[in-house]
Order: sequence, then structure tokens, then C-alpha cells
Amino acid sequence: MAQLIKKIKGTEDIMPKESYRWQFLENLMRRQANAYGYKEVRTPVFEQTSLFARGVGETTDVVQKEMYTFSTKGDDSITLRPEGTAGAARAFLEHGVYNDGLPSKQYYLTTCYRYEKPQAGRQREFHQFGIEVFGTKNPAADAEVICLVKGLFDLLGLTGIRLEINSIGCPHCREKYHQKLKEYFSQYKDRLCETCLGRLDRNPMRIIDCKSPVCSEVAKDAPRMLDFLCDECKEHFDSVKSFLDTAGVEYEINPSIVRGLDYYTKTVFEFVSDNIGAQGTVCGGGRYDGLLEELGGQPTPSLGCAMGMERLLLLMDNSGIEIPQPDTTDLYIASMGEIAQLKAFELADKVRKTGLSAQCDIVGRGLRPQMKFADKIGAKFSLVIGDNEIAENKAEVKNMETGEKFSVSLNQFDKDFTAIVIETQTQKIAGI
Repeated sequence: MAQLIKKIKGTEDIMPKESYRWQFLENLMRRQANAYGYKEVRTPVFEQTSLFARGVGETTDVVQKEMYTFSTKGDDSITLRPEGTAGAARAFLEHGVYNDGLPSKQYYLTTCYRYEKPQAGRQREFHQFGIEVFGTKNPAADAEVICLVKGLFDLLGLTGIRLEINSIGCPHCREKYHQKLKEYFSQYKDRLCETCLGRLDRNPMRIIDCKSPVCSEVAKDAPRMLDFLCDECKEHFDSVKSFLDTAGVEYEINPSIVRGLDYYTKTVFEFVSDNIGAQGTVCGGGRYDGLLEELGGQPTPSLGCAMGMERLLLLMDNSGIEIPQPDTTDLYIASMGEIAQLKAFELADKVRKTGLSAQCDIVGRGLRPQMKFADKIGAKFSLVIGDNEIAENKAEVKNMETGEKFSVSLNQFDKDFTAIVIETQTQKIAGI
């Protein structure tokens, strides 16, 4: 029976005392996305398994090891989304969004699911903020996506985050590169892990991304994709750097970045911090110009990125950045007796309709416990009403911080209380 009230390994409960931190981040992310012209997209939590196998790539760790896949009663193979891009791309094609004018700029705040070892900043159910741009091959779009993310980190006051960029070219220039990689890694077959041995013929670039210390050591001296870029890919990468230079965004070129998903082409990038342990990537993304065509659509150059919310919150904690506490209740109305409880309920409802927050007793506590509760929730003002206050149609509102009291009419309580709040805020601003 005790098992029923234990969360599943790799999942977390976000309780009310923590949820305000998530809401703060989400609101900031929405504002930042809107500032760049992005609109929200929401896709189902599960998709056809083939969507991820085809879009994400059968040689990736995500598809081979980490997906939550199951069969429905109709024998369809369904998978909980391990990332957001494939679903957004599917929705773009299914709903003919290309007819609405391009580029289509979208963002999402969503949950994802991967069966991997839980670690700091990453669970099996985790949350992502992602942005996707469909319908532009211009390198200015690459730089804009990067600037959006950099601006978000700046708004949060985060420092010490490195932007690392690379180009992994297009299928044309990667063909020769793959051959060189096969020749190089074939020398070390006896040292490669079993997974990378399987990648050697199918997609040797995945070996560069392997987290095995032995494979990583072998990959250090592997040929670099930058040395094999075709003229078009080289020109694109140079233009991205020029746009970043114009925006004053500092970056490092990291030839080992290939990202973990097969749909990436040309520009790839990561924002990395040394302040969250070994897995230091805070945000990653890049171009996926061939993805929509791979899913059955017309060739549509596209790009995007995503960041883990858990990892971002961990970084903020480790950096000593505090998220502002949410506003507390404006007014708590304590009551004595059944008639007074009805009146308190009525007054609280009127206050809420003015845009302020109010609470009253819904438990049946005595007056003293009610006032203790008002303290616990941090109520800014309190009001006590009983038979005398109702008979006289007036009562006193108390400022819980200063102890100052204000006489109010119960007949026009909502107006009187609003005036008190405005006067108090004005005095605070004036320093009185």
C-alpha cells in the first residue's frame, strides 16, 4: 500500500512551494519568445514510434536505448515524446502551416520522456523550453535563435555560460567525411564500445558524441567536419559567425559538437556551463534542413533549439540567483459565527473581482487559529467581522506589517479596501 504514495523513479513532484519558480521561468520564456515573434505550439504527449525513429534517427541513443514505447490495444506502436522537434515538425506538415506564410516561428513548454539514469538536473520525465523556425535557410535565422537564448540567460542574470558552435555540413559534404571517419575509427575497433561498433558503418559521427570515456578519448584525434565543408556550408557558417559578431555575441568553435540527434545539418550549437557538473549543456540546437522532407513533406529548411528546465533551475541555484517570491494574499477575512462567515465569503468574492486576492475561512476554525493562518500565508491585510460589525456595517482593516488600522464600510467594502491598498502602495513608493 505504501508503494501507492511513492512517485515513480525518475519523476518529480513540483509542489506549491516550488511551482512559483517554474511559473517565473515560464513567463519569462514566453515574453522572450514573443519579443522575437514566436507563437506557442502544443503537441500530443505521444506520437507514432516511426515518427521518432525516422526523424530523430535510428542510430541515436534516444531511439536505441531511451524511448518509452508501447503497443496500443489496436497494436499501434506509440512512443512518449523524447524531444519536441519531431512532433512540432509533424504538426507543421499535417496542418499545412506553410500556407500561413514563412518563416513559421514557434515555441513550446513541454514534458519529455527518456528512460535513462536519473541525475542532477535531468529526470526520466523532464521539461523543455524549445523554439522552432520552419521555412528559412538564411544564416540570420541561426543567429537569431542563438541571440534569443543568450538574451534569456542575460535576463536571468546568468554568467559564465559559453556558447560553442560548429558546422556539421550537409549530406553532400558529409559523405566524404563519413568515409574518413570510418577509416579512422576502424583502427580502434578493439577499443570502441558495443554501441559505437554498430554506428561505425551506419553513422560514424555518432561516435564523436559517445559519452564513454574510452570512445571520447579515441574521438579526440578524429578528422574534423570543418575541414570537409563544401563551399555552400562554409559560406553559411561564416555568415552565422558574422551575424553573431554584429550582435556582440561571443562564441567558441568546438569541432566535436555533433548533437545527439540525426536530423541536424550545418549549424549546431550548445550553451555550456561548468557550474552544473559533468553534463554541462544548458541549451542545444541547430539546423535540421532535411527533417521535414524526411517526414514526407516538401524540402523546408528549418532550425531550432531546446533547453531543460530542471537543468536551468539547477544552474540558477548553483549560481546563487534567487527567483522572486510570489505575491502573498492581499486580504484575509476572519469571521466569528455562521452569519459572519457568510458575510466574509461575500466580501472576499467582491475583493477578488477588483483584481486583488482574498481568502476567508473554509475550514471552520476559531478566531485565533484563523489569525495564525493569516500570518502563515503572509496576508498583507486582515479584517475581522462578527455580529457587531455586521450590525454597524463597518469594520477595521489591519495592515499586518505595520499594525495600522483603517475604518471601512461593509456596504462599499471593495471600494474602501482598494483605496487602502492603493494608498499603502503609494506611500511605499514615496518612502513614507
